[in-house]
Amino acid sequence: MRKVILVAAFVGALASCTATEKGTAIGAGTGAIIGGAVSDSWGGAAIGAVAGGVAGALIGRSTERRGYCVYRDRYGRTYEARCR
Repeated sequence: MRKVILVAAFVGALASCTATEKGTAIGAGTGAIIGGAVSDSWGGAAIGAVAGGVAGALIGRSTERRGYCVYRDRYGRTYEARCR
């Protein structure tokens, strides 16, 4: 059963479209496996999946807009533009 869940997690990650989605899927799958193995419970796997998913999403998002920086104008609004 564990092998089926593991394969399904990685197939879902490969089928994702954007880097953010791939990062989220891979992070959640890896976090669930590590959390479940360390705590030997479903609760640990769930916490690991959430933490891994958040970390994976942040990492995936950072690679999506390569070459773009976030700037703030004089009114405090943020915007993205090519890095200088």
